[in-house]
Amino acid sequence: MKNALDDNRPIFLQIKEHIEDSIMNDVIKPGERVPSTNEFATHYKINPATAAKGINELVADEILFKRRGVGMFVTENAKGILIEKRKKLFYENFIQPLKAEATKLQIDSEELIEMVKREEK
Repeated sequence: MKNALDDNRPIFLQIKEHIEDSIMNDVIKPGERVPSTNEFATHYKINPATAAKGINELVADEILFKRRGVGMFVTENAKGILIEKRKKLFYENFIQPLKAEATKLQIDSEELIEMVKREEK
């Protein structure tokens, strides 16, 4: 777990993103248990309901599932779901604005592709 939370963003979102990042980076693998709401609450000195809100969103997104009396675990498809979700966000947050700016600068698709390829070298 991260040592500190950002005061500028909702805590439940930070907990949700921390778990998502841990799954994306293979720190937590499919079938493995994630920290409980009480563990998050103790570590960050927050209300367990706040941690539960982030965890419950991941359950709703089918990233986590609950084993009654045991805890929350990562689903088999969690990483794939997260990759698809993040690809969509990447497109919306980066590609669409990039294309809009390219249009303003009269950069066509071929030139834009060449610019992207040039940066790979």
